[in-house]
Amino acid sequence: MAKTRTAFFCSNCGAQSPKWMGRCTACGEWNTFIEEVVQRESKTGSGAGQLSSRPKQIDQIDPSSGQRISSGSIELDRVLGGGMVPGALVLVGGEPGIGKSTLMLQVAMQMKVDRILYISGEESDTQLSMRAKRLNLKHSGCYILTATDTSSIFSHVEELKPDIIIADSIQTLTSSNIDSSAGSISQIKECAAEFQRYSKESGIPVFLIGHITKDGSLAGPKLLEHMVDAVLQFEGDHNHVYRILRAVKNRFGSTSELGIFEMRENGLREVSNPSEMLLSQREEEVSGVTVSAIIEGMRPVLIETQALVSSAAYGTPQRSATGFDLRRMNMLLAVLEKRCGFRIAAKDVFLNVTGGIKVDDPATDLGVICAILSSNEDIPVGEKVCFAAEVGLTGEIRPVTRIGQRVLEAEKLGFEEIFVSKYNYKGLDKKDGGIRIHPVTRIDQVFRLLFG
Repeated sequence: MAKTRTAFFCSNCGAQSPKWMGRCTACGEWNTFIEEVVQRESKTGSGAGQLSSRPKQIDQIDPSSGQRISSGSIELDRVLGGGMVPGALVLVGGEPGIGKSTLMLQVAMQMKVDRILYISGEESDTQLSMRAKRLNLKHSGCYILTATDTSSIFSHVEELKPDIIIADSIQTLTSSNIDSSAGSISQIKECAAEFQRYSKESGIPVFLIGHITKDGSLAGPKLLEHMVDAVLQFEGDHNHVYRILRAVKNRFGSTSELGIFEMRENGLREVSNPSEMLLSQREEEVSGVTVSAIIEGMRPVLIETQALVSSAAYGTPQRSATGFDLRRMNMLLAVLEKRCGFRIAAKDVFLNVTGGIKVDDPATDLGVICAILSSNEDIPVGEKVCFAAEVGLTGEIRPVTRIGQRVLEAEKLGFEEIFVSKYNYKGLDKKDGGIRIHPVTRIDQVFRLLFG
Protein backbone atom coordinates (compact mmCIF):
# COMPACT_ATOMS: atom_id res chain seq x y z
CA MET A 1 0.00 0.00 0.00
CA ALA A 2 1.33 3.41 -0.96
CA LYS A 3 2.43 5.85 1.70
CA THR A 4 -0.11 8.45 2.76
CA ARG A 5 0.93 11.96 1.91
CA THR A 6 -0.59 15.42 1.82
CA ALA A 7 -0.52 17.92 -1.01
CA PHE A 8 -1.81 21.40 -1.63
CA PHE A 9 -4.09 22.18 -4.57
CA CYS A 10 -5.13 25.54 -5.98
CA SER A 11 -8.92 25.74 -5.92
CA ASN A 12 -8.87 28.07 -8.93
CA CYS A 13 -6.67 26.32 -11.48
CA GLY A 14 -5.87 22.94 -9.88
CA ALA A 15 -2.10 23.50 -9.60
CA GLN A 16 -0.39 21.18 -7.10
CA SER A 17 2.31 22.15 -4.60
CA PRO A 18 4.10 20.18 -1.86
CA LYS A 19 3.71 23.12 0.54
CA TRP A 20 1.27 25.94 1.15
CA MET A 21 1.83 29.15 -0.80
CA GLY A 22 0.06 32.47 -0.42
CA ARG A 23 -0.09 33.07 -4.16
CA CYS A 24 -0.49 30.47 -6.88
CA THR A 25 2.42 30.54 -9.32
CA ALA A 26 0.22 29.18 -12.12
CA CYS A 27 -2.81 31.50 -12.10
CA GLY A 28 -1.64 34.29 -9.77
CA GLU A 29 -4.63 34.06 -7.38
CA TRP A 30 -4.11 34.65 -3.65
CA ASN A 31 -5.09 32.30 -0.79
CA THR A 32 -6.48 29.55 -3.01
CA PHE A 33 -4.35 26.58 -1.84
CA ILE A 34 -6.17 23.83 0.05
CA GLU A 35 -4.49 20.90 1.80
CA GLU A 36 -5.77 17.42 0.97
CA VAL A 37 -4.71 13.94 1.96
CA VAL A 38 -3.70 11.98 -1.11
CA GLN A 39 -3.12 8.22 -1.12
CA ARG A 40 -2.60 6.26 -4.32
CA GLU A 41 -2.82 2.48 -4.42
CA SER A 42 -0.06 0.52 -6.08
CA LYS A 43 -2.60 -1.22 -8.29
CA THR A 44 -4.66 0.46 -10.96
CA GLY A 45 -8.29 1.24 -10.18
CA SER A 46 -10.91 -0.96 -11.73
CA GLY A 47 -12.45 1.94 -13.59
CA ALA A 48 -9.90 2.49 -16.33
CA GLY A 49 -6.46 1.29 -17.16
CA GLN A 50 -3.76 2.94 -19.19
CA LEU A 51 -4.24 3.29 -22.89
CA SER A 52 -2.53 0.39 -24.67
CA SER A 53 -2.13 1.22 -28.33
CA ARG A 54 0.61 1.31 -30.91
CA PRO A 55 1.51 4.28 -33.10
CA LYS A 56 -0.47 4.33 -36.34
CA GLN A 57 -0.06 6.29 -39.53
CA ILE A 58 -2.81 8.85 -39.86
CA ASP A 59 -3.63 7.56 -43.36
CA GLN A 60 -4.34 4.10 -41.91
CA ILE A 61 -6.91 5.37 -39.39
CA ASP A 62 -10.51 5.02 -40.53
CA PRO A 63 -12.34 8.33 -39.90
CA SER A 64 -15.74 6.69 -40.44
CA SER A 65 -15.51 5.19 -36.93
CA GLY A 66 -16.05 8.71 -35.59
CA GLN A 67 -19.53 9.06 -37.05
CA ARG A 68 -21.69 11.23 -34.82
CA ILE A 69 -24.56 9.88 -32.74
CA SER A 70 -27.80 11.83 -32.49
CA SER A 71 -28.91 12.70 -28.97
CA GLY A 72 -32.57 12.94 -29.98
CA SER A 73 -32.53 16.68 -29.23
CA ILE A 74 -32.11 19.04 -32.18
CA GLU A 75 -30.91 21.89 -29.99
CA LEU A 76 -28.33 19.75 -28.13
CA ASP A 77 -27.05 18.29 -31.42
CA ARG A 78 -26.67 21.81 -32.81
CA VAL A 79 -24.57 22.92 -29.83
CA LEU A 80 -22.42 19.77 -29.99
CA GLY A 81 -21.73 20.40 -33.67
CA GLY A 82 -24.07 17.82 -35.21
CA GLY A 83 -24.32 15.13 -32.55
CA MET A 84 -22.14 13.20 -30.10
CA VAL A 85 -18.75 11.94 -31.20
CA PRO A 86 -17.92 8.37 -30.07
CA GLY A 87 -15.56 8.44 -27.10
CA ALA A 88 -16.31 12.09 -26.29
CA LEU A 89 -16.35 13.34 -22.71
CA VAL A 90 -18.85 16.20 -22.31
CA LEU A 91 -19.22 18.36 -19.20
CA VAL A 92 -22.61 20.04 -18.62
CA GLY A 93 -22.58 22.84 -16.04
CA GLY A 94 -25.18 25.18 -14.62
CA GLU A 95 -26.71 26.70 -11.51
CA PRO A 96 -28.64 24.50 -9.05
CA GLY A 97 -32.26 24.06 -10.13
CA ILE A 98 -31.70 25.40 -13.65
CA GLY A 99 -32.68 22.08 -15.28
CA LYS A 100 -29.45 20.15 -15.92
CA SER A 101 -30.77 16.83 -14.61
CA THR A 102 -34.09 17.33 -16.41
CA LEU A 103 -32.28 17.99 -19.69
CA MET A 104 -30.04 14.93 -19.43
CA LEU A 105 -32.89 12.69 -18.26
CA GLN A 106 -34.91 13.75 -21.30
CA VAL A 107 -31.90 13.00 -23.51
CA ALA A 108 -31.52 9.59 -21.88
CA MET A 109 -35.19 8.75 -22.43
CA GLN A 110 -35.34 10.05 -26.02
CA MET A 111 -32.16 8.60 -27.54
CA LYS A 112 -32.64 5.76 -29.98
CA VAL A 113 -30.00 3.40 -28.59
CA ASP A 114 -30.28 0.02 -26.88
CA ARG A 115 -28.83 0.76 -23.44
CA ILE A 116 -28.27 4.02 -21.57
CA LEU A 117 -26.81 4.15 -18.07
CA TYR A 118 -27.84 7.10 -15.91
CA ILE A 119 -25.64 7.30 -12.81
CA SER A 120 -27.14 9.38 -10.01
CA GLY A 121 -25.27 10.35 -6.89
CA GLU A 122 -27.81 12.97 -5.78
CA GLU A 123 -31.23 11.33 -6.26
CA SER A 124 -32.56 7.86 -5.56
CA ASP A 125 -33.91 5.58 -8.26
CA THR A 126 -37.45 6.19 -6.97
CA GLN A 127 -37.07 9.94 -7.31
CA LEU A 128 -35.79 9.60 -10.87
CA SER A 129 -38.66 7.27 -11.73
CA MET A 130 -41.14 9.80 -10.35
CA ARG A 131 -39.53 12.57 -12.42
CA ALA A 132 -39.65 10.47 -15.58
CA LYS A 133 -43.32 9.75 -14.94
CA ARG A 134 -44.03 13.44 -14.38
CA LEU A 135 -42.28 14.28 -17.64
CA ASN A 136 -44.22 11.50 -19.38
CA LEU A 137 -41.02 9.78 -20.56
CA LYS A 138 -40.63 6.07 -21.28
CA HIS A 139 -37.59 4.12 -22.45
CA SER A 140 -37.10 0.45 -21.68
CA GLY A 141 -33.36 0.72 -22.40
CA CYS A 142 -32.63 3.38 -19.78
CA TYR A 143 -30.94 1.95 -16.67
CA ILE A 144 -30.65 3.88 -13.39
CA LEU A 145 -27.67 3.33 -11.08
CA THR A 146 -27.52 5.09 -7.71
CA ALA A 147 -23.87 4.83 -6.67
CA THR A 148 -20.97 7.13 -5.92
CA ASP A 149 -17.93 4.82 -5.80
CA THR A 150 -16.23 4.62 -9.20
CA SER A 151 -14.97 1.06 -8.69
CA SER A 152 -18.57 -0.11 -8.16
CA ILE A 153 -19.78 2.03 -11.06
CA PHE A 154 -17.29 0.63 -13.56
CA SER A 155 -17.98 -2.94 -12.50
CA HIS A 156 -21.65 -2.36 -13.41
CA VAL A 157 -20.58 -0.64 -16.62
CA GLU A 158 -18.51 -3.65 -17.68
CA GLU A 159 -21.48 -5.92 -16.99
CA LEU A 160 -24.11 -3.75 -18.72
CA LYS A 161 -21.97 -2.39 -21.60
CA PRO A 162 -24.13 0.69 -22.26
CA ASP A 163 -24.06 2.84 -25.38
CA ILE A 164 -24.21 6.16 -23.46
CA ILE A 165 -23.20 7.06 -19.88
CA ILE A 166 -24.57 10.03 -17.93
CA ALA A 167 -23.09 10.85 -14.50
CA ASP A 168 -25.05 13.21 -12.22
CA SER A 169 -22.98 14.75 -10.78
CA ILE A 170 -19.19 14.60 -10.91
CA GLN A 171 -18.97 16.35 -7.50
CA THR A 172 -20.70 13.42 -5.75
CA LEU A 173 -18.43 10.66 -7.08
CA THR A 174 -15.46 9.26 -5.17
CA SER A 175 -12.49 7.12 -6.20
CA SER A 176 -10.82 4.57 -3.94
CA ASN A 177 -7.44 5.78 -5.23
CA ILE A 178 -7.85 9.09 -3.35
CA ASP A 179 -8.32 9.49 0.40
CA SER A 180 -10.37 12.69 0.45
CA SER A 181 -14.01 13.64 0.62
CA ALA A 182 -16.35 13.79 -2.36
CA GLY A 183 -16.29 17.10 -4.18
CA SER A 184 -12.66 17.89 -3.34
CA ILE A 185 -10.29 18.92 -6.08
CA SER A 186 -8.33 15.68 -6.11
CA GLN A 187 -11.50 13.55 -6.16
CA ILE A 188 -13.01 15.52 -9.05
CA LYS A 189 -9.78 15.25 -11.05
CA GLU A 190 -9.36 11.52 -10.41
CA CYS A 191 -13.00 10.61 -11.17
CA ALA A 192 -12.98 12.69 -14.35
CA ALA A 193 -9.69 11.07 -15.40
CA GLU A 194 -11.16 7.59 -14.93
CA PHE A 195 -14.19 8.45 -17.08
CA GLN A 196 -11.90 10.03 -19.65
CA ARG A 197 -9.74 6.91 -19.95
CA TYR A 198 -12.80 4.68 -20.16
CA SER A 199 -14.50 6.77 -22.85
CA LYS A 200 -11.35 6.85 -25.02
CA GLU A 201 -10.77 3.11 -24.64
CA SER A 202 -14.36 2.01 -25.27
CA GLY A 203 -15.54 4.75 -27.64
CA ILE A 204 -18.64 5.35 -25.50
CA PRO A 205 -19.74 8.99 -25.07
CA VAL A 206 -19.90 10.13 -21.44
CA PHE A 207 -21.82 13.12 -20.06
CA LEU A 208 -20.69 14.59 -16.75
CA ILE A 209 -23.00 17.01 -14.93
CA GLY A 210 -21.20 19.61 -12.82
CA HIS A 211 -22.18 22.43 -10.49
CA ILE A 212 -20.97 26.00 -10.70
CA THR A 213 -19.56 28.29 -8.04
CA LYS A 214 -20.92 31.63 -6.82
CA ASP A 215 -18.97 33.57 -9.45
CA GLY A 216 -20.51 31.48 -12.25
CA SER A 217 -17.53 29.24 -13.08
CA LEU A 218 -17.60 25.46 -13.00
CA ALA A 219 -16.88 24.00 -9.58
CA GLY A 220 -13.53 22.27 -9.32
CA PRO A 221 -10.19 23.10 -10.94
CA LYS A 222 -9.81 24.51 -14.42
CA LEU A 223 -7.95 21.31 -15.25
CA LEU A 224 -11.34 19.58 -15.41
CA GLU A 225 -12.30 21.79 -18.36
CA HIS A 226 -9.03 20.90 -20.10
CA MET A 227 -9.63 17.17 -19.65
CA VAL A 228 -13.06 17.02 -21.29
CA ASP A 229 -13.81 17.38 -25.00
CA ALA A 230 -16.72 19.79 -24.65
CA VAL A 231 -17.99 22.11 -21.92
CA LEU A 232 -21.67 23.05 -22.17
CA GLN A 233 -23.10 25.84 -20.03
CA PHE A 234 -26.81 25.61 -19.21
CA GLU A 235 -27.96 29.04 -18.12
CA GLY A 236 -31.07 31.11 -17.65
CA ASP A 237 -32.98 33.23 -15.18
CA HIS A 238 -35.21 31.54 -12.61
CA ASN A 239 -37.74 34.30 -13.27
CA HIS A 240 -37.93 33.39 -16.97
CA VAL A 241 -39.06 30.13 -18.54
CA TYR A 242 -36.34 30.07 -21.21
CA ARG A 243 -33.00 28.28 -20.86
CA ILE A 244 -29.95 28.69 -23.08
CA LEU A 245 -27.36 25.97 -23.72
CA ARG A 246 -23.97 27.34 -24.81
CA ALA A 247 -20.73 25.61 -25.80
CA VAL A 248 -17.88 27.16 -23.81
CA LYS A 249 -15.46 24.64 -25.29
CA ASN A 250 -15.96 22.16 -28.12
CA ARG A 251 -13.26 20.12 -29.80
CA PHE A 252 -15.67 18.82 -32.41
CA GLY A 253 -17.65 21.92 -33.36
CA SER A 254 -18.18 25.64 -33.05
CA THR A 255 -18.37 27.43 -29.70
CA SER A 256 -20.66 30.13 -31.10
CA GLU A 257 -23.73 27.90 -31.34
CA LEU A 258 -26.49 27.92 -28.76
CA GLY A 259 -29.63 25.93 -28.06
CA ILE A 260 -32.78 27.42 -26.57
CA PHE A 261 -35.28 25.54 -24.40
CA GLU A 262 -38.49 26.50 -22.65
CA MET A 263 -39.12 25.12 -19.17
CA ARG A 264 -42.63 23.73 -18.79
CA GLU A 265 -44.45 21.52 -16.31
CA ASN A 266 -43.80 18.48 -18.50
CA GLY A 267 -40.11 19.23 -19.05
CA LEU A 268 -38.00 21.22 -21.47
CA ARG A 269 -39.41 22.14 -24.87
CA GLU A 270 -37.04 22.92 -27.71
CA VAL A 271 -37.47 26.39 -29.21
CA SER A 272 -36.85 26.03 -32.94
CA ASN A 273 -37.63 29.70 -33.66
CA PRO A 274 -35.85 31.85 -31.03
CA SER A 275 -37.42 35.05 -32.35
CA GLU A 276 -40.78 33.98 -30.91
CA MET A 277 -39.51 34.50 -27.37
CA LEU A 278 -37.61 37.72 -28.04
CA LEU A 279 -40.34 39.69 -29.82
CA SER A 280 -43.32 40.93 -27.84
CA GLN A 281 -46.73 41.41 -29.38
CA ARG A 282 -47.53 45.08 -28.92
CA GLU A 283 -51.16 46.17 -29.19
CA GLU A 284 -50.15 49.81 -29.68
CA GLU A 285 -47.02 51.57 -30.85
CA VAL A 286 -44.84 53.04 -28.10
CA SER A 287 -41.64 55.03 -28.32
CA GLY A 288 -38.23 53.60 -27.46
CA VAL A 289 -38.75 50.11 -28.92
CA THR A 290 -36.84 48.74 -31.93
CA VAL A 291 -36.04 45.33 -33.41
CA SER A 292 -32.56 44.23 -34.53
CA ALA A 293 -31.44 41.24 -36.59
CA ILE A 294 -28.48 39.50 -34.94
CA ILE A 295 -26.57 36.27 -35.56
CA GLU A 296 -26.30 33.72 -32.75
CA GLY A 297 -24.06 30.87 -33.82
CA MET A 298 -25.14 29.91 -37.31
CA ARG A 299 -28.70 31.19 -37.30
CA PRO A 300 -30.26 34.67 -37.41
CA VAL A 301 -32.38 35.87 -34.50
CA LEU A 302 -34.55 38.96 -34.12
CA ILE A 303 -34.39 40.68 -30.73
CA GLU A 304 -36.31 43.58 -29.26
CA THR A 305 -34.49 46.49 -27.64
CA GLN A 306 -36.24 48.89 -25.25
CA ALA A 307 -34.85 52.29 -24.26
CA LEU A 308 -36.05 54.95 -21.84
CA VAL A 309 -34.61 58.49 -21.91
CA SER A 310 -35.82 60.94 -19.27
CA SER A 311 -34.65 64.07 -17.52
CA ALA A 312 -32.20 63.39 -14.71
CA ALA A 313 -33.97 63.66 -11.37
CA TYR A 314 -30.65 64.12 -9.56
CA GLY A 315 -27.44 65.91 -10.40
CA THR A 316 -25.70 62.93 -12.03
CA PRO A 317 -27.46 61.22 -14.98
CA GLN A 318 -27.95 57.48 -14.62
CA ARG A 319 -26.80 54.92 -17.18
CA SER A 320 -28.12 51.36 -16.99
CA ALA A 321 -28.11 48.49 -19.50
CA THR A 322 -29.55 44.98 -19.17
CA GLY A 323 -28.41 42.40 -21.72
CA PHE A 324 -26.16 44.93 -23.47
CA ASP A 325 -22.61 46.10 -22.74
CA LEU A 326 -22.84 49.28 -20.67
CA ARG A 327 -19.51 50.58 -21.96
CA ARG A 328 -20.65 50.17 -25.55
CA MET A 329 -23.88 52.01 -24.76
CA ASN A 330 -21.87 54.90 -23.31
CA MET A 331 -19.79 54.93 -26.47
CA LEU A 332 -22.92 55.14 -28.66
CA LEU A 333 -24.26 57.97 -26.48
CA ALA A 334 -20.97 59.82 -26.96
CA VAL A 335 -21.29 59.38 -30.74
CA LEU A 336 -24.80 60.84 -30.65
CA GLU A 337 -23.58 63.77 -28.54
CA LYS A 338 -20.38 64.58 -30.43
CA ARG A 339 -21.06 63.61 -34.05
CA CYS A 340 -24.81 64.04 -34.40
CA GLY A 341 -25.58 66.95 -32.07
CA PHE A 342 -28.17 65.25 -29.85
CA ARG A 343 -28.09 66.56 -26.27
CA ILE A 344 -28.40 63.45 -24.09
CA ALA A 345 -25.51 64.00 -21.66
CA ALA A 346 -27.80 65.47 -18.98
CA LYS A 347 -30.51 62.78 -19.27
CA ASP A 348 -31.03 59.35 -17.72
CA VAL A 349 -30.72 56.49 -20.20
CA PHE A 350 -31.99 52.97 -19.48
CA LEU A 351 -31.61 50.11 -21.96
CA ASN A 352 -33.08 46.59 -21.87
CA VAL A 353 -32.84 43.60 -24.22
CA THR A 354 -36.01 41.54 -23.85
CA GLY A 355 -35.98 37.80 -23.25
CA GLY A 356 -33.26 37.82 -20.60
CA ILE A 357 -30.37 37.20 -23.02
CA LYS A 358 -27.05 38.99 -23.43
CA VAL A 359 -26.18 40.39 -26.85
CA ASP A 360 -22.66 41.07 -28.15
CA ASP A 361 -23.35 41.30 -31.88
CA PRO A 362 -22.30 44.75 -33.18
CA ALA A 363 -25.28 44.66 -35.56
CA THR A 364 -27.45 45.81 -32.64
CA ASP A 365 -25.76 49.24 -32.56
CA LEU A 366 -28.14 50.91 -35.00
CA GLY A 367 -31.20 49.43 -33.30
CA VAL A 368 -29.97 50.65 -29.88
CA ILE A 369 -29.34 54.17 -31.18
CA CYS A 370 -32.75 54.35 -32.87
CA ALA A 371 -34.46 53.14 -29.68
CA ILE A 372 -32.68 55.88 -27.68
CA LEU A 373 -33.59 58.53 -30.26
CA SER A 374 -37.19 57.30 -30.38
CA SER A 375 -37.54 57.60 -26.61
CA ASN A 376 -35.79 60.97 -26.56
CA GLU A 377 -38.10 62.39 -29.23
CA ASP A 378 -41.11 60.43 -27.93
CA ILE A 379 -41.87 59.25 -31.47
CA PRO A 380 -42.48 55.50 -31.96
CA VAL A 381 -40.65 53.48 -34.59
CA GLY A 382 -42.89 51.40 -36.83
CA GLU A 383 -43.41 47.84 -35.58
CA LYS A 384 -42.59 46.52 -39.08
CA VAL A 385 -39.15 48.18 -39.15
CA CYS A 386 -35.93 46.27 -38.44
CA PHE A 387 -32.23 47.24 -38.11
CA ALA A 388 -28.95 45.45 -38.84
CA ALA A 389 -25.83 47.63 -38.86
CA GLU A 390 -22.85 48.65 -36.75
CA VAL A 391 -22.14 52.26 -35.77
CA GLY A 392 -18.61 53.65 -35.82
CA LEU A 393 -17.06 56.36 -33.68
CA THR A 394 -17.35 58.88 -36.49
CA GLY A 395 -21.10 58.32 -36.77
CA GLU A 396 -20.93 56.23 -39.95
CA ILE A 397 -23.07 53.12 -40.50
CA ARG A 398 -20.72 50.16 -40.94
CA PRO A 399 -21.51 46.82 -42.63
CA VAL A 400 -22.03 43.54 -40.77
CA THR A 401 -21.49 39.92 -41.76
CA ARG A 402 -24.10 37.56 -43.27
CA ILE A 403 -26.52 40.35 -44.04
CA GLY A 404 -28.49 38.15 -46.43
CA GLN A 405 -29.55 35.76 -43.66
CA ARG A 406 -30.61 38.66 -41.46
CA VAL A 407 -32.77 40.17 -44.20
CA LEU A 408 -34.41 36.81 -45.00
CA GLU A 409 -35.21 36.22 -41.31
CA ALA A 410 -36.80 39.66 -40.99
CA GLU A 411 -38.81 39.10 -44.16
CA LYS A 412 -39.95 35.68 -42.95
CA LEU A 413 -41.33 37.18 -39.74
CA GLY A 414 -43.34 39.79 -41.60
CA PHE A 415 -41.15 42.90 -41.36
CA GLU A 416 -41.62 45.37 -44.20
CA GLU A 417 -38.51 47.57 -43.85
CA ILE A 418 -34.92 47.03 -42.78
CA PHE A 419 -32.07 49.54 -42.39
CA VAL A 420 -28.63 48.28 -43.43
CA SER A 421 -25.28 49.81 -44.30
CA LYS A 422 -24.83 51.08 -47.83
CA TYR A 423 -21.76 48.86 -48.14
CA ASN A 424 -23.87 45.77 -47.37
CA TYR A 425 -26.47 46.75 -49.94
CA LYS A 426 -24.24 45.83 -52.88
CA GLY A 427 -24.20 42.15 -52.00
CA LEU A 428 -27.94 41.80 -51.38
CA ASP A 429 -30.48 40.28 -53.73
CA LYS A 430 -32.79 43.18 -54.61
CA LYS A 431 -35.83 41.24 -55.68
CA ASP A 432 -39.19 42.83 -56.34
CA GLY A 433 -41.67 42.83 -53.47
CA GLY A 434 -40.94 41.43 -50.04
CA ILE A 435 -39.05 43.58 -47.58
CA ARG A 436 -37.89 47.10 -48.41
CA ILE A 437 -34.17 47.69 -47.82
CA HIS A 438 -32.88 51.14 -46.81
CA PRO A 439 -29.12 51.56 -47.47
CA VAL A 440 -27.79 54.28 -45.14
CA THR A 441 -24.39 55.77 -44.39
CA ARG A 442 -24.94 58.22 -41.48
CA ILE A 443 -27.04 58.35 -38.31
CA ASP A 444 -28.62 61.67 -39.29
CA GLN A 445 -29.82 60.04 -42.53
CA VAL A 446 -31.53 57.30 -40.52
CA PHE A 447 -33.07 59.92 -38.25
CA ARG A 448 -34.59 61.81 -41.19
CA LEU A 449 -36.01 58.62 -42.73
CA LEU A 450 -37.58 57.48 -39.44
CA PHE A 451 -38.78 60.70 -37.85
CA GLY A 452 -38.81 63.19 -40.75
